[in-house]
Amino acid sequence: MIFLRYESFRSYLRSYPVTAAIIVINILVYALDHLVFDGSLLEHGYFYSGGAYNYFSLDEPWRYVTAEFLHADLSHIFFNMFSILVFAPPLERMLGHVRYAIFYLLCGVVGHLFVAIADGQPTIGASGCIYGVFGTYLYLALFKRSLDPESRKTVYMILIFGVIFSLIGTNVSIWGHIGGLFAGVVLAYAYDWYVTLKQNRR
Repeated sequence: MIFLRYESFRSYLRSYPVTAAIIVINILVYALDHLVFDGSLLEHGYFYSGGAYNYFSLDEPWRYVTAEFLHADLSHIFFNMFSILVFAPPLERMLGHVRYAIFYLLCGVVGHLFVAIADGQPTIGASGCIYGVFGTYLYLALFKRSLDPESRKTVYMILIFGVIFSLIGTNVSIWGHIGGLFAGVVLAYAYDWYVTLKQNRR
């Protein structure tokens, strides 16, 4: 079961520095926004596509990334950070620190792009990034069969509950979840193809 964490706090920080940094940055931004800046960070960083057909929001492109580190309330940030804490480390170990950081950010960007194309609603949160992580595990479970049975079952259950929550929950960015999941699957396939090609050339 790859999702069970046995490391000490110090070992976790040393082994998964990008995951740890993402969690710290999210918590710090949330605390500053709610305790110091009275919501101004959220106001200037949430994702908004700028209206219909302005999919790429080129007037304020930073929102594609800044929105990934903003959260509405304690429950929002708690569940997202818990998901990253538990499920991201195996992926950081698989990809390496730099590739994982790029992967994480790209999944969030694609999630926001899906939101812009589908409904253009303002959105915040790390859900697109997290669903990108789940998308990678889904690819491994379905096409590579490289996950152990317990980990594979866990991935399926998470996605089932995620779909249910996305459909019945309020203020849920369904298209952000779909976009992140799509990005995770596609990027996992692309990386798998790259690794296979590199091995065949040896």
